[in-house]
Amino acid sequence: MPTSNEKTVRVSVTGASGQIGYAILFRILNGEVFGKNVKIDLQLIDINVDKIQKALHGVALELEDCAFPLLNNLSLHSDPHTGFVDTEYCFLIGAKPRGPGMERKDLLQANGQIFKTQGVALNEKASRKVKVVVVGNPANTNAYIAMMSAPDLSKDNFSAMMRLDHNRAVNQIASQLNSNVNRVSNICVWGNHSPTMVVDVTNGLLDNADNLKDVLDEEWVAETLQPTVAKRGAKIIDQRGLSSAASAASAAIDHMHDWVNGTTWTTMGVPSRGEYGIPENIISGFPVNCSGERYSIIQNLYINDVLRGKIGVSIRELQDEQENIKSLL
Repeated sequence: MPTSNEKTVRVSVTGASGQIGYAILFRILNGEVFGKNVKIDLQLIDINVDKIQKALHGVALELEDCAFPLLNNLSLHSDPHTGFVDTEYCFLIGAKPRGPGMERKDLLQANGQIFKTQGVALNEKASRKVKVVVVGNPANTNAYIAMMSAPDLSKDNFSAMMRLDHNRAVNQIASQLNSNVNRVSNICVWGNHSPTMVVDVTNGLLDNADNLKDVLDEEWVAETLQPTVAKRGAKIIDQRGLSSAASAASAAIDHMHDWVNGTTWTTMGVPSRGEYGIPENIISGFPVNCSGERYSIIQNLYINDVLRGKIGVSIRELQDEQENIKSLL
C-alpha cells in the first residue's frame, strides 16, 4: 500500500489485450506518463469474448511478472461501467482496426457504438476531472461520439490522438535536415487524423532559432512531407499487414505525458470552440500548450490562404463523419 506521501492515480485502458494496449501498458507502469514516484491503480478493459478475455488475463500475468514498483493495484474488466469507476486518466484504444483496403467510413458505424457505450460509462462512473485520449480510429470522430455521450463531463476532458501524425512529421523534417528530432519544434498538424490532415511548418523552428520555412524547401514540404505523413499509416499496413501499434502507443504516451506534465507547443486533437473558424465541437488537430493538467489552443497564428484551404478539406471530412454517425447520438 502507498504511504501517505505517495500519490496514486487511477488509469483505465480499453483494448488492453490488443497490440497497442500490449505496447503501452509496460511503459505506463515504468513511469513514462505520470513519473517515477506515482503509484498506479490500473484498470484493464477488453470485450467479453472468451479468447480476448483469456488474452487479457495473459497480459495481466506478464504485468505481474515484471514486478513494477509503481503498480499499486490491477483489475480486469469486460464492462466499461466497472472499468471506468473513478478513473482519472483513460486511454480509449479498443476499436475495430483498419485493415488492407478498408475505408475510414467503414470504421464509423463499426466503432461508433463502442465509443457511445464508453462515453455513457465515463459519464456515469469516471472522475469529473478524467482526461480521455481516444486512440482507436477514426479517432477524432470516436472522441466526438464519446464526448457527446458524456454530457455531464466537460468537453475539455476529451481529446483525440493527433500526436502520431505530429511525431511522424517531426521525424521526417529532422531526417531531411540531417538533424535530431529534439532540434525541431513549433510544428502543428491540423484537422483529422486521416490522409487529409495538414502538416503546418509556418511557425516551426530549428534549435528554437531558425525558422523552418527558411531551411526547408517549400516544394519538399508540399510534395514529400505532407504525403509521406498522410500515407504513413497505409504504408505500415502494407509492410506489416497490421496497423501501427508501437508507434501509436508511443504517441499516446507522449500525448498524455504532455497533458499531465505540461509542454509548450504540441499537437492535440481537441474540441473547437470556434478557433480559426473551425466549427464548434469539431475535434480537430490544433497547436496547444499544456500546463497544470490543462491544454490551451495557441491563438492568433497566421494561416495563409493555401493552408486554410487544405485545413478546410480536412474539417469538411470531419463534418461528413459527424453526419454519418448522427443517428447514434
